[in-house]
Amino acid sequence: MVIVGGRKLDSADFYKLLFGGEKVELDDTALNEVEKSYSFLEKFASDKIIYGINTGLGPMAQYKINKQDQVQLQYNLIRSHASGSGENIPNRAVKALLIARLNNFMQGYSGIHPEIPILLKDFINHGIIPIIPEHGGVGASGDLVQLAHLALCLIGEGDMFYQNFIHQGANVFEEAGLKPAKVHIREGLALVNGTSCMSGIGILSVLKACKLLDWALMASAMINEVVETYDDHYSYELNRVKLHKGQNEITDRLQKLLKGSKLVRKRSEYLFNGNGDEEQVFSKKIQEYYSLRCITQILGPVLDTVKNAEKVILDEINSVNDNPVIDYRDESVNHGGNFHGDYVALEMDKLKIAITKLSMLSERQLNFLMNDKLNNKLPPFLNLGTLGLNLGMQGVQFTATSTVAENQALSNPMYVHSIPTNNDNQDIVSMGTNAALMTNKVIDNTFEVLAIELIALLQAIDYLDFAEKLSPATKAVYTTLRKIVPIFRDDSPKFNEIRRIRKFIKSNDTGLK
Repeated sequence: MVIVGGRKLDSADFYKLLFGGEKVELDDTALNEVEKSYSFLEKFASDKIIYGINTGLGPMAQYKINKQDQVQLQYNLIRSHASGSGENIPNRAVKALLIARLNNFMQGYSGIHPEIPILLKDFINHGIIPIIPEHGGVGASGDLVQLAHLALCLIGEGDMFYQNFIHQGANVFEEAGLKPAKVHIREGLALVNGTSCMSGIGILSVLKACKLLDWALMASAMINEVVETYDDHYSYELNRVKLHKGQNEITDRLQKLLKGSKLVRKRSEYLFNGNGDEEQVFSKKIQEYYSLRCITQILGPVLDTVKNAEKVILDEINSVNDNPVIDYRDESVNHGGNFHGDYVALEMDKLKIAITKLSMLSERQLNFLMNDKLNNKLPPFLNLGTLGLNLGMQGVQFTATSTVAENQALSNPMYVHSIPTNNDNQDIVSMGTNAALMTNKVIDNTFEVLAIELIALLQAIDYLDFAEKLSPATKAVYTTLRKIVPIFRDDSPKFNEIRRIRKFIKSNDTGLK
């Protein structure tokens, strides 16, 4: 069980819930805090003007809501804002949203009835996934539209994915033995206000980016073995004089990956002992192309960006992002903008830019493998069949190039694309939900590019008969991936092989601990 409430959630908690199949349990003390917050608000709001309880919403907050209409206001908010469109957000991202939303409520600052976090827990543990469209959120007042679709499901009126099918809400509750939530005071506003959609997608993207970076580093190690590179460009001596933490951690990982390789050459043995004195034009490259030589300098910033995004997103997930914030401890109700998603938006933009750069590195490495005039040791397009008659990996290179181009277009930052809306009440917004969704797309795209590069590397290793000279770490990966995609010489459709490798690397670690 992963305990929610009374503690901060970390990346390991999300990984266990999203990929490990573990269940959620609520901390009893924290749930008691939720009850205290609810009871305080019920009494406090009886004779005071509080936004979203006895006032209208957004720019209509100047209108007072009569006592008999206050519950209806909450239902009106949920139903009117469940107005998203476009493709559905992927199920795992929605589950991350549910976890983030539950954790927010378990802080005890929302003034909601305890049945809401209990029902969210039941959704997670029963595998009930609300159907939430991707378009609609502007990331101020939080993820209003996406969270309204969540709220619609909690009150039994939305569509949900359950037991491999999409069902109408009432049927899901009946099959799962649950009861829809009811509005008591401000459950409608509490449910739709906040950054849980962008933050949930954000932490899922971080988890996927960590795995993607590991595989990119594995591919970079393998291609350096293919070219029989010199050892100094990833040496401690070279990299320690640059003070960036990410660069030095990438150096350490490369050292571990390439330990025991029989293909990496020591510069001191080949170029520092007088062997080249007779040559006027050196037959072997003195320095490799940047996509091979500058791995630590390129992937180091990517690693630093992933780690910073992880910290910021977890800080957001473990924060209170309601409006107003109900603080029974100080007996106060504080109005403001904790729902604003700028922290998440900025980190997601930075992360997608970093991952796009990673995809560009992978594409350049792939291009090096494809172009015999660059590598001077492999057949064109890694064609192991008959040159001219067979086409090798020409086709898959187009796919990689096209996908990286899409990443470059998607990397235009959303953070600076605020458009005023809501009668100018929301006059500057974060677009954090869009940023998070686009980042998730960029990461998925990059898994495709990396899958293509890995297939090319397998072909290159076999053409050169290098398998037995690889390091133990890269040899293990080579052996595993070759079981998924055997060596090929004749032309055949490659889309299924790309799909199989992509699925494998998205679901499995590189094996290096």
